[in-house]
Amino acid sequence: VFVPAGDFTMGSPEGQGNDDERPQHTVYLDAFYIDKTEVTAAQYQRCVEAGACSAASTGDACTYGEAGKSDHPINCVDWNQAAAFCQWAGKRLPTEAEWEKAARGTDGRVYPWGNAWDVAKVNSWESGPRTTAPVGSYPAGASPYGALDMAGNVWEWVADWYDGGYYAQSPRNNPTGPGSGSTRVLRGGSWDTGSNYVRAANRNGLTPDFRLDFIGFRCARSP
Repeated sequence: VFVPAGDFTMGSPEGQGNDDERPQHTVYLDAFYIDKTEVTAAQYQRCVEAGACSAASTGDACTYGEAGKSDHPINCVDWNQAAAFCQWAGKRLPTEAEWEKAARGTDGRVYPWGNAWDVAKVNSWESGPRTTAPVGSYPAGASPYGALDMAGNVWEWVADWYDGGYYAQSPRNNPTGPGSGSTRVLRGGSWDTGSNYVRAANRNGLTPDFRLDFIGFRCARSP
């Protein structure tokens, strides 16, 4: 889906969200495209078969190679595997700012669909299947640009290093995160998290080598 150039409101105001989401600030981004859905297990399998990606982990609730889950988001992949897939596909991981704009638009809304919590629009812990769902299973939860599952289903790796204090020093135009770090940013919450974690502004960070059944990704590219 296409996300036009322009300003958007990033982060959360005082009294809302977590400390690492503040200060709320205005960010300008150049235009970009972002995948409408999370990368699926079938798509990732093609990258493995092409020799450009290493196999995802299997077992438990992992989707790689599992019968009946080819249209579920790939999970159990680490940050480097996500980045390798996007490169193979002629894309890249979105920046944290790109991800947030694609998820919430320009009006600072709390969730992709608006400000009011609606359990029917997201695969979260409250009413979901307590595991991954096929991508795009919650079309009513689409973002203003038409991106699906920006809330819930699986957490999504993005390009940036994580720094809880980064917003206080983030550049206004096209921020790309800290120059280094020990953890990478994850966005969007998952089937394993509740309503507070699937907010569009919520941030999380894990070491890049984590492979968990509630972590996947989507790709982006410049026009």
